[in-house]
Amino acid sequence: MTCDTDILIVGGGLNGPTLALALAQSGFQSIVIDANSRPKREADTFDGRAYALARASQKMLAALGLWDAVAKQAQAISEIKASDGHAGRGAAPHFLHFQAAEMEEGPMGYMLEDRYLRRALIAAMEANDKITHLSDSMVVDQSTDGALAEVTLADGQRLQGRILIGADGRASGVAARAGIRRQGWDYGQTALVCAVKHELPHNGIAHQFFMPSGPLAILPLPDNRCSIVWSEKTARAAQIARANDAEFLKALRPAFGDFLGEIELAGVRFSYPLKLTLAEQFIAPRLALVGDAAHGVHPIAGQGLNLGFRDIGALTEVLHEARLRGEDIASELVLERYQQWRRFDTTALALGMDTVNRLFSNDKPALRLIRDIGMGLVSATPALRRGFMRQAAGLTGDLPRLLQGEAL
Repeated sequence: MTCDTDILIVGGGLNGPTLALALAQSGFQSIVIDANSRPKREADTFDGRAYALARASQKMLAALGLWDAVAKQAQAISEIKASDGHAGRGAAPHFLHFQAAEMEEGPMGYMLEDRYLRRALIAAMEANDKITHLSDSMVVDQSTDGALAEVTLADGQRLQGRILIGADGRASGVAARAGIRRQGWDYGQTALVCAVKHELPHNGIAHQFFMPSGPLAILPLPDNRCSIVWSEKTARAAQIARANDAEFLKALRPAFGDFLGEIELAGVRFSYPLKLTLAEQFIAPRLALVGDAAHGVHPIAGQGLNLGFRDIGALTEVLHEARLRGEDIASELVLERYQQWRRFDTTALALGMDTVNRLFSNDKPALRLIRDIGMGLVSATPALRRGFMRQAAGLTGDLPRLLQGEAL
């Protein structure tokens, strides 16, 4: 049977295009089906969105030839400080302090705005003759029962490939149509996301304030700006989200504190509910899920995109090696290797972040004392501190070769 491509990828955000580029490096042809328009994807306006790229994720972008296109816009994270916080009283002395100078790998990670990464991915796809990018295209049906995977688009067009990949987010249509169920729960929190300009330099330091209602991340961006991911109880977050910019800043300042001087909004603000959602299976016949389609986690450690990149590295390596052995890349045995590689690591990290959020998003004095002592011991023990730093940098565990900086 003939087909249109090796791999059909549904989802044109960040994970879908990155996967297409990784697969192209291994010689696979793919079609990326993107529900959004190209002008929307290529918009140059700053909308406040930015990502914390772990060191391993940066290595993968370098291995794919993408890092040079975004390096000048990236902000290195030189230190990470975590502390308890109270609105109106600012942050307490930090109980965890990681410094990149203690590592041999350089910065623990980088902050990069969505607009720069998104445009670099589109440009790289357009320059690659192994990738077809279909924008403004919605998948309405799929079939993976036969010798090929097939999708039907809203305009009636049908496309066939050897395997179908869902990279279409937490509400994955690919997963739903395959009958893959999800497990998870609502945190009762909403993330308020924006960027701020500030008076004093941040010196490349990322801060995590553990407030009783949820964590507040203050993440450094170039040009005296920071990305804010502020987790608040759902009811209060809804009130803050509806407020005008002046009222929003008035609510933010007591939690933010004055350690960076005066602050003002930069770009738009937006919000989204916080839920844990894990697909019960990462695979189905001739089908695999990556990124948020497989796992949506709490943003407490900024690991969402990094987990997706790990999926991409693992899936690409599994498919690459299967083809070298002459196997059907969509066989159950091949896809099970991907699932075994990623499922335990993803679930463990998701539940670990869930535990940290529950442990720190409260104001019980006894619990606060115990956790602060525990984190203080970690900070004071070089071996433990180094282990936490390497984990934060994404350098632990069974890393795919791409995340070690090696091209396939």
